[in-house]
Amino acid sequence: MDHSHMGHSHMGHSGMDMGHEPMCNMNMLFTWDTTDLCIVFHWWHIHSTFTLLISLAGVAVLTAGYEGVREMSRQYEISSAEYVNKLPTDDNDGDQRSSLLWSGKGQQQQQKKVKMIKAALYAVQVFYSFFIMLLFMTYNGWVMLAVTVGAFIGYLGFGNSSATKSVNCH
Repeated sequence: MDHSHMGHSHMGHSGMDMGHEPMCNMNMLFTWDTTDLCIVFHWWHIHSTFTLLISLAGVAVLTAGYEGVREMSRQYEISSAEYVNKLPTDDNDGDQRSSLLWSGKGQQQQQKKVKMIKAALYAVQVFYSFFIMLLFMTYNGWVMLAVTVGAFIGYLGFGNSSATKSVNCH
């Protein structure tokens, strides 16, 4: 269908205010170029060497924070397992049970509370790891290096367990 005879001159774009929006360069191939680089959000736009350096430091801190969240989750799991194991079961005599129970709640209620907190910590880890994946998917070498440096720093600061578990998006 030929539309060449239709005039589009009446479709002006003057009211769209397109000149004030920063253009984000979205690469789908690996690059070191930071021209018009936006990191995850439209407002996280690299304008200069200074904003690049601040952004790379921010990416490294965010990634190091992920290791902190992982370690906090591991420590909570350890302490909650010890706590739940110390709770008496229904097999114990009543005097011991009443002295150990917190606010009259039973072992099952405490286990549910622990499981809810563990699930919340897990959800934070999943969200955080997907966000880091999005940072990496800028396909920008500088951002990728910042993620790697952040993981290194985070593991040095917070990694008290095996390094064999790799970072993954889920």
